[in-house]
Amino acid sequence: MSVYVAETEIQILYADTDMMGVIYHGNYIKWLELGRRQLIEDIGYDYLTMERAGYLAPVHNVNITYAKPLKYGDRAFVRTWVEEHTGVRTIYGFEIVNGDGEVCTHGTTTLIVVKKVDGEFQPVIFKRVFPEWHAKYEEIKAKN
Repeated sequence: MSVYVAETEIQILYADTDMMGVIYHGNYIKWLELGRRQLIEDIGYDYLTMERAGYLAPVHNVNITYAKPLKYGDRAFVRTWVEEHTGVRTIYGFEIVNGDGEVCTHGTTTLIVVKKVDGEFQPVIFKRVFPEWHAKYEEIKAKN
């Protein structure tokens, strides 16, 4: 099995820049969500289906390394893959590359799945509540 990598272009807006003329570091977080959404849609699933079933997928951890700045006018793409999937938590790997293919930012985001029970969020076992989705992640993840 080979790892599947989703790719989507990022629209960089002037409003995304900071006083130094580069993309403000906090804006990268929303691009990571774009990448995760693209990967999930590419394999035939979506967050809305999860939410309609009563589950949510909050971000538990973010690890970002900023290697090369992006600026307004640059082309950029986020590439996303399933780095690790335990059946409870999913670690998504990502890199953001410029139009020349240079890696500008890379890292991981870790998500868990929860269900709201009596006003509290309770972690659930992903592979039990979404067995087909879990199986697809097992098929495409980087660490087999």
